Amino acid sequence: MTRETAPFEQAQKVQASFATQPTGFTRFLRTCIPWQMFRFAVINLKMVRVILKSHH
Repeated sequence: MTRETAPFEQAQKVQASFATQPTGFTRFLRTCIPWQMFRFAVINLKMVRVILKSHH
């Protein structure tokens, strides 16, 4: 490791330590299967609507 890269690497480590942590509610939504199924259905319906509009 050269002296020129050391400050840059230290700055990266400092920035990584300030990364935001997901809230408890966010973690719940990421692991909640019914919520994921609902979001999947909503996204699919949006895609179907866009596809149907493009065929006219």
